[in-house]
Amino acid sequence: MELQNSKQLFRNALDRHYAIGAFNFVNMEVLKAILQAAEENKSPVIVQCSTGAIKYAGIKTLVAIVKSIVSDMTVPVCLNLDHGKTFEDCKNAVDAGFSNVMIDASSLNFEDNIALTKQVVEYAHSHNVTVEAELGVLAGIEEDVSANKSIYTDPIQAKEFVARTGVDSLAVAIGTSHGTHKFKGKAELAFDVLAEIEKQLPDLPLVLHGASSIPQEEVKLAEKYGAKLTGANGIPEDMLAKACKHNVCKINVDSDLKISYTAGLRKYLTENPDNVDIRKYSTAGMEEITKVVSHKISNVFCSKNMAN
Repeated sequence: MELQNSKQLFRNALDRHYAIGAFNFVNMEVLKAILQAAEENKSPVIVQCSTGAIKYAGIKTLVAIVKSIVSDMTVPVCLNLDHGKTFEDCKNAVDAGFSNVMIDASSLNFEDNIALTKQVVEYAHSHNVTVEAELGVLAGIEEDVSANKSIYTDPIQAKEFVARTGVDSLAVAIGTSHGTHKFKGKAELAFDVLAEIEKQLPDLPLVLHGASSIPQEEVKLAEKYGAKLTGANGIPEDMLAKACKHNVCKINVDSDLKISYTAGLRKYLTENPDNVDIRKYSTAGMEEITKVVSHKISNVFCSKNMAN
C-alpha cells in the first residue's frame, strides 16, 4: 500500500468516533514495532518523525525505510513531519515524500502564525500533502520544543485561524504536556475548552500533542533494570479515551515508546550479560513497543479493526 495523507483517514475517524495514534520513530526498529502493532490490529496509523530524528537518521533514509515496509502492509499509513518549525522544514519533508506535515508556529504571534501556516498549506496542498498546525502553547520539553507554561487554545481564534489558513487539522492546547513528567499534581484536561473548539469548528479534525500516558508497568520494568524515572507520569488513559469521543482524530505518542523500548533493552541486557548481538536486544525493545502500541489501539484510541 502507498502512503496516504490525513484527509480520508481523519474523515473516517470523525465519522466513526475514534482517534488514530501518531507514533514517533527515530530508526527502523521503532518503526517496525509500531507498524507491526498496526497491522496485527488492523488499525490505520500515523508514523512521524521530528526534525531531530531527521538530523539523526537522514530524511531520505527515513522515507525509504517507511515506504519499503508500508508497501507490504494492508492498513493505511500516513507519514507525518512532527513539529516542523520553518517553511523549509515542511518543504523538505513534502519533497522527500512525507504525506502530512505539521507546521508549528505556535510560538509566533497570531498573525505570523497564520502567515507561515498559510504558506506551508499552499505548497503542501499543491503536492497532495495535508497540513497540521498548532494554536496555543503546551508546557514541557521534548527535543527542540519547550515552554514553561501552557496557554489554552482560544476557540474563537481557532475558527479564524482555520478559515484564513485552510489547514487540514489543528493541534490544540487543553492541558496536555510534552515530556515524561507531565503533572506535579492531579492531571486535568480542559474538556470545556475542547467542547467550545468543537462548536466553532464542528467538522475539523483536532490533534492532541504531549499525550503519552507513561504506562507505569513500563516505568517499573525500566527502573527494575536500572533506569531512573522517578515521578514519571502522563495523561490518564480514561481522559485520552474521552477525548477520542470528541473530534480528536490524532493523538501523539512518543515518551511511552522511549520508555518501553528502554525497558525491554535493559531487561534483556541485564539477564543476558554475555550477549553482543544487537538484533536480540533490539528485538526485546521492539516487543515492548508493539505491546504498548497494541494496547493503545485496542483500548484507548479504539481504532482496532478500523482499517477498512
